[in-house]
Amino acid sequence: MDRYSVIENKNKREIVLLKGFPCIWGKCAFCDYIEDNSTIEDEINKVNFEVLSNITGKYKVLEVINSGSCFELPKQTLSRIKEIINEKKIEKLFLESHWCYRNKLNEMRDFFGVPIIFKIGVETFDYDFRNIILNKNARFKTVEELKNHFDSPCMLVGIVGQTKEMIDKDMEIILNNFEHATINVFVNNSTSIRRDEEIVKWFVEKYKYLDDNPKIDILYNNTDFGVGD
Repeated sequence: MDRYSVIENKNKREIVLLKGFPCIWGKCAFCDYIEDNSTIEDEINKVNFEVLSNITGKYKVLEVINSGSCFELPKQTLSRIKEIINEKKIEKLFLESHWCYRNKLNEMRDFFGVPIIFKIGVETFDYDFRNIILNKNARFKTVEELKNHFDSPCMLVGIVGQTKEMIDKDMEIILNNFEHATINVFVNNSTSIRRDEEIVKWFVEKYKYLDDNPKIDILYNNTDFGVGD
Protein backbone atom coordinates (compact mmCIF):
# COMPACT_ATOMS: atom_id res chain seq x y z
CA MET A 1 0.00 0.00 0.00
CA ASP A 2 1.49 3.32 -1.10
CA ARG A 3 0.48 6.01 1.37
CA TYR A 4 2.61 9.01 0.38
CA SER A 5 2.98 10.69 -2.98
CA VAL A 6 3.56 14.02 -4.68
CA ILE A 7 1.09 15.26 -7.29
CA GLU A 8 3.18 17.07 -9.88
CA ASN A 9 0.85 17.76 -12.80
CA LYS A 10 -2.05 19.94 -11.58
CA ASN A 11 -2.67 21.58 -8.21
CA LYS A 12 0.81 20.53 -7.11
CA ARG A 13 0.73 19.09 -3.61
CA GLU A 14 1.85 16.29 -1.35
CA ILE A 15 -0.78 13.68 -0.53
CA VAL A 16 -1.02 11.11 2.24
CA LEU A 17 -3.43 8.19 2.60
CA LEU A 18 -3.92 7.61 6.32
CA LYS A 19 -5.77 5.00 8.34
CA GLY A 20 -8.87 5.97 10.30
CA PHE A 21 -11.63 4.62 12.46
CA PRO A 22 -14.65 3.08 10.64
CA CYS A 23 -16.54 5.39 8.28
CA ILE A 24 -19.58 7.03 9.89
CA TRP A 25 -21.76 5.81 7.02
CA GLY A 26 -19.86 2.87 5.56
CA LYS A 27 -22.75 1.74 3.33
CA CYS A 28 -21.97 3.23 -0.09
CA ALA A 29 -22.80 0.54 -2.64
CA PHE A 30 -19.63 1.07 -4.69
CA CYS A 31 -17.04 1.44 -1.92
CA ASP A 32 -14.70 -1.18 -0.55
CA TYR A 33 -12.07 1.32 0.61
CA ILE A 34 -13.46 1.04 4.14
CA GLU A 35 -11.57 -2.25 4.48
CA ASP A 36 -8.56 -0.04 5.27
CA ASN A 37 -10.23 1.22 8.44
CA SER A 38 -9.34 -0.03 11.91
CA THR A 39 -10.63 0.12 15.48
CA ILE A 40 -7.17 -0.19 17.08
CA GLU A 41 -6.08 3.36 17.81
CA ASP A 42 -2.42 2.59 18.52
CA GLU A 43 -2.11 0.72 15.23
CA ILE A 44 -3.74 3.61 13.34
CA ASN A 45 -1.44 6.21 14.86
CA LYS A 46 1.67 4.10 14.29
CA VAL A 47 0.90 3.79 10.56
CA ASN A 48 -0.09 7.44 10.25
CA PHE A 49 2.95 8.86 12.04
CA GLU A 50 5.24 6.88 9.75
CA VAL A 51 3.42 8.12 6.65
CA LEU A 52 3.36 11.72 7.85
CA SER A 53 7.13 11.65 8.37
CA ASN A 54 7.51 11.76 4.58
CA ILE A 55 6.04 15.24 4.24
CA THR A 56 8.58 17.86 3.14
CA GLY A 57 6.41 20.93 2.52
CA LYS A 58 7.71 20.96 -1.07
CA TYR A 59 4.72 22.84 -2.49
CA LYS A 60 3.31 24.20 0.78
CA VAL A 61 0.10 22.31 0.00
CA LEU A 62 -0.97 19.05 1.61
CA GLU A 63 -3.87 16.69 0.95
CA VAL A 64 -4.89 14.24 3.67
CA ILE A 65 -7.25 11.40 2.79
CA ASN A 66 -8.43 8.28 4.58
CA SER A 67 -11.07 5.63 3.95
CA GLY A 68 -13.85 7.80 5.29
CA SER A 69 -13.83 11.35 6.64
CA CYS A 70 -11.11 13.42 8.27
CA PHE A 71 -13.25 13.41 11.43
CA GLU A 72 -12.50 9.70 11.79
CA LEU A 73 -8.77 10.27 12.24
CA PRO A 74 -7.57 9.86 15.86
CA LYS A 75 -6.82 13.01 17.86
CA GLN A 76 -3.12 12.13 18.03
CA THR A 77 -2.95 11.89 14.25
CA LEU A 78 -4.76 15.21 13.83
CA SER A 79 -2.37 16.85 16.30
CA ARG A 80 0.62 15.48 14.41
CA ILE A 81 -0.76 16.85 11.13
CA LYS A 82 -1.12 20.26 12.78
CA GLU A 83 2.49 20.10 14.00
CA ILE A 84 3.70 19.26 10.50
CA ILE A 85 1.67 22.10 9.01
CA ASN A 86 3.55 24.47 11.31
CA GLU A 87 6.94 22.79 10.90
CA LYS A 88 6.81 22.59 7.11
CA LYS A 89 4.98 25.91 6.66
CA ILE A 90 2.03 24.34 4.86
CA GLU A 91 -0.21 27.09 3.49
CA LYS A 92 -3.19 25.11 2.20
CA LEU A 93 -4.81 21.83 3.18
CA PHE A 94 -7.14 19.49 1.29
CA LEU A 95 -9.45 17.37 3.46
CA GLU A 96 -12.42 15.14 2.68
CA SER A 97 -15.62 14.59 4.59
CA HIS A 98 -18.98 12.86 4.27
CA TRP A 99 -22.12 14.98 4.09
CA CYS A 100 -23.02 13.78 7.61
CA TYR A 101 -20.31 16.05 9.05
CA ARG A 102 -21.34 19.16 7.11
CA ASN A 103 -22.03 21.19 10.26
CA LYS A 104 -18.64 20.36 11.80
CA LEU A 105 -16.32 21.53 9.02
CA ASN A 106 -15.47 24.81 10.72
CA GLU A 107 -14.11 22.85 13.68
CA MET A 108 -11.37 21.54 11.39
CA ARG A 109 -10.80 24.99 9.90
CA ASP A 110 -10.36 26.47 13.36
CA PHE A 111 -8.14 23.60 14.54
CA PHE A 112 -5.65 23.70 11.67
CA GLY A 113 -5.61 27.46 11.16
CA VAL A 114 -4.84 27.33 7.42
CA PRO A 115 -7.18 27.56 4.42
CA ILE A 116 -8.88 24.21 3.81
CA ILE A 117 -10.37 22.92 0.57
CA PHE A 118 -13.07 20.53 1.74
CA LYS A 119 -13.77 17.72 -0.70
CA ILE A 120 -16.90 15.58 -0.64
CA GLY A 121 -17.89 12.41 -2.45
CA VAL A 122 -20.89 13.61 -4.42
CA GLU A 123 -20.52 10.93 -7.15
CA THR A 124 -23.42 12.45 -9.13
CA PHE A 125 -25.84 15.35 -8.77
CA ASP A 126 -28.68 13.04 -9.79
CA TYR A 127 -30.41 12.77 -6.41
CA ASP A 128 -32.02 9.35 -6.90
CA PHE A 129 -28.97 7.71 -8.47
CA ARG A 130 -26.73 9.08 -5.73
CA ASN A 131 -28.90 8.05 -2.80
CA ILE A 132 -30.88 5.03 -4.03
CA ILE A 133 -28.52 3.24 -6.44
CA LEU A 134 -25.22 4.27 -4.84
CA ASN A 135 -26.67 4.52 -1.30
CA LYS A 136 -24.54 7.58 -0.64
CA ASN A 137 -26.75 9.20 2.03
CA ALA A 138 -25.81 12.69 0.82
CA ARG A 139 -29.28 14.17 0.72
CA PHE A 140 -28.72 17.72 -0.44
CA LYS A 141 -31.21 18.93 -3.04
CA THR A 142 -29.40 21.81 -4.75
CA VAL A 143 -25.91 22.81 -5.80
CA GLU A 144 -26.16 25.89 -3.60
CA GLU A 145 -26.91 23.74 -0.56
CA LEU A 146 -23.74 21.76 -1.24
CA LYS A 147 -21.66 24.90 -1.80
CA ASN A 148 -22.75 26.29 1.55
CA HIS A 149 -20.55 23.64 3.14
CA PHE A 150 -18.08 22.11 0.67
CA ASP A 151 -15.58 23.42 -1.87
CA SER A 152 -14.73 20.50 -4.13
CA PRO A 153 -17.00 17.65 -5.29
CA CYS A 154 -15.62 14.22 -6.15
CA MET A 155 -17.55 12.69 -9.05
CA LEU A 156 -17.86 9.08 -10.20
CA VAL A 157 -18.37 8.17 -13.86
CA GLY A 158 -18.65 4.92 -15.78
CA ILE A 159 -21.15 2.96 -13.69
CA VAL A 160 -23.79 0.66 -15.15
CA GLY A 161 -27.03 2.63 -14.96
CA GLN A 162 -25.50 6.03 -15.54
CA THR A 163 -26.55 7.78 -18.74
CA LYS A 164 -24.61 10.14 -20.97
CA GLU A 165 -27.16 12.84 -20.19
CA MET A 166 -26.60 12.38 -16.47
CA ILE A 167 -22.83 12.68 -16.85
CA ASP A 168 -23.13 15.70 -19.15
CA LYS A 169 -25.21 17.46 -16.52
CA ASP A 170 -22.70 16.57 -13.80
CA MET A 171 -19.81 17.95 -15.86
CA GLU A 172 -21.73 21.15 -16.59
CA ILE A 173 -22.41 21.64 -12.87
CA ILE A 174 -18.83 21.16 -11.69
CA LEU A 175 -17.35 23.32 -14.43
CA ASN A 176 -19.74 26.20 -13.79
CA ASN A 177 -19.96 26.12 -10.01
CA PHE A 178 -16.69 24.99 -8.44
CA GLU A 179 -13.06 26.09 -8.44
CA HIS A 180 -11.91 22.50 -8.01
CA ALA A 181 -13.35 19.03 -8.59
CA THR A 182 -12.14 15.45 -8.90
CA ILE A 183 -13.52 12.95 -11.41
CA ASN A 184 -13.03 9.28 -10.64
CA VAL A 185 -13.53 6.85 -13.52
CA PHE A 186 -14.99 3.76 -11.89
CA VAL A 187 -12.86 0.62 -11.74
CA ASN A 188 -14.50 -2.68 -10.80
CA ASN A 189 -13.86 -3.75 -7.24
CA SER A 190 -15.28 -6.25 -4.75
CA THR A 191 -18.72 -4.60 -4.65
CA SER A 192 -21.66 -5.52 -6.91
CA ILE A 193 -21.52 -2.16 -8.73
CA ARG A 194 -20.14 -2.67 -12.25
CA ARG A 195 -18.22 -0.54 -14.72
CA ASP A 196 -19.89 0.37 -18.01
CA GLU A 197 -17.13 0.13 -20.61
CA GLU A 198 -19.17 1.88 -23.31
CA ILE A 199 -19.90 4.86 -21.07
CA VAL A 200 -16.25 5.02 -20.00
CA LYS A 201 -15.07 5.03 -23.62
CA TRP A 202 -17.55 7.78 -24.49
CA PHE A 203 -16.55 9.86 -21.47
CA VAL A 204 -12.81 9.58 -22.12
CA GLU A 205 -13.27 10.66 -25.74
CA LYS A 206 -15.71 13.52 -25.09
CA TYR A 207 -14.05 14.94 -21.99
CA LYS A 208 -10.39 14.35 -22.81
CA TYR A 209 -9.94 18.13 -22.89
CA LEU A 210 -10.45 18.22 -19.11
CA ASP A 211 -6.98 16.69 -18.76
CA ASP A 212 -5.71 20.22 -19.43
CA ASN A 213 -8.17 22.00 -17.14
CA PRO A 214 -6.30 23.13 -13.99
CA LYS A 215 -9.55 23.04 -11.97
CA ILE A 216 -10.18 19.34 -12.60
CA ASP A 217 -8.30 16.28 -11.36
CA ILE A 218 -9.19 13.10 -13.27
CA LEU A 219 -8.36 9.66 -11.93
CA TYR A 220 -8.60 7.07 -14.68
CA ASN A 221 -7.31 4.52 -12.16
CA ASN A 222 -7.69 4.52 -8.40
CA THR A 223 -3.97 4.98 -7.89
CA ASP A 224 -3.43 7.93 -10.25
CA PHE A 225 -2.63 10.19 -7.28
CA GLY A 226 0.15 7.77 -6.39
CA VAL A 227 -1.48 6.37 -3.24
CA GLY A 228 -3.48 3.21 -2.64
CA ASP A 229 -3.00 -0.21 -4.19
